[in-house]
Amino acid sequence: MIPGTSAMDKPLDRPRGLSRRAVAAIVAGAFLLAGAAALTPTLRRWSRAERAVEGSRLRVGQVVRGDLERDVSAQGRIVAALHPTLFSPAQGTVWLSVKAGTGVKKGQTLARVDSPELVSRLSQERATLLSVRSDLGRQQIAARQATLRSKQNVDVLTVRLAAAQRALERAQQLFDQGLLNRSDYERAQDDVEVAGLDLKNAKETSRLEKDTLEFELSNRRQLLARQESVARELQRQADELVMRAPFDGMVATVGVQDRDAVAPNQAVMMVVDLSAYEVEFDIPENYAPDVLPGTPAEIQYEGRTYPGRVTAVSPEIRDSQVRGTLAFAGELPAGLRQSQRVTTRLVLERKTGVLKLPRGPFLESGGGRLAWVVENGVAVRRPIEVGAVSVSEVEVLRGLGAGEQVVVSDTSVFEGARTVLLR
Repeated sequence: MIPGTSAMDKPLDRPRGLSRRAVAAIVAGAFLLAGAAALTPTLRRWSRAERAVEGSRLRVGQVVRGDLERDVSAQGRIVAALHPTLFSPAQGTVWLSVKAGTGVKKGQTLARVDSPELVSRLSQERATLLSVRSDLGRQQIAARQATLRSKQNVDVLTVRLAAAQRALERAQQLFDQGLLNRSDYERAQDDVEVAGLDLKNAKETSRLEKDTLEFELSNRRQLLARQESVARELQRQADELVMRAPFDGMVATVGVQDRDAVAPNQAVMMVVDLSAYEVEFDIPENYAPDVLPGTPAEIQYEGRTYPGRVTAVSPEIRDSQVRGTLAFAGELPAGLRQSQRVTTRLVLERKTGVLKLPRGPFLESGGGRLAWVVENGVAVRRPIEVGAVSVSEVEVLRGLGAGEQVVVSDTSVFEGARTVLLR
């Protein structure tokens, strides 16, 4: 039996200062106090949040500074830049030489129109042209003959005047010598006067006849020119009875059947040039004032981007859409097909060094004047002002700073709350 433990106990000196357990407790308390102090602002914000929304349902974008391009995306389709329609020049029967989808070479015969009426008219007008040309030649001969007669008449009267003047000189000498009576002397004077009047009248008559002949010749020449124009036009129509390919390409459509009766100016077929393509696009009417000929564009085709420029914009609005065309600025992609669908991007404006953030539904739900900035898990409403808007980005003019996080998804779920807790 052990009487006690006093023999086993040893006196120990009590350590000075705090124990390890106390130190650990103090350090843990200090950390708790520091964490509480750090979380106090967040807890206060969370406590003031008017609504709570699941954060995974929202998309957040960062405000950055950089370059922004205001653009518009549109779906387009490939069209041939040259696609003329060939029309029948006259009434007749058409004989087709090709079918739709046939490749053709420049100058190749595509169709022929048999028009007996046009051929008959051409023959008649050619005969009339020969008759008018013959009349002009006959009138020219008659004019030369009349001119020759007038010249001969003037020459004869000139000689007569000269003879009368010489006779007057002799009569003057005889009258001065008293060898000629006054009656004969005055008759000689009258002969000179009469000869002079005859010559004067003959010259005036010759000039009048010359003017008359020139007028007649001019009239006949005009008739000849008119008849030549009529015959030339009919000849042109007769030549167009044989329809030929205007360039290397393909027959796109044929609007008639072989040996059909066709009317004047009836569409027969369309030929497209496979070496020149354009893109036809439609854009909303609110973008129409910004899209002008020369606007740079990008064309997405088979994963590659090709530069282009707008060549034309229609002044007409249909179904709230405006149609335009743009051409490739460089080499055409290989393998293009008529009516093939492509995606186009029109660059309306370029800005450098601006604040911007990703575009999202927040623009519509906030009217472009409100945004919710995310701070420590809480979205805070803030008034903003936006500028240029592109397909993927929006310019920020006022209210946000670089590096801030903004809710860019639909903010209608916030129901206008000033602060929203993102769980």
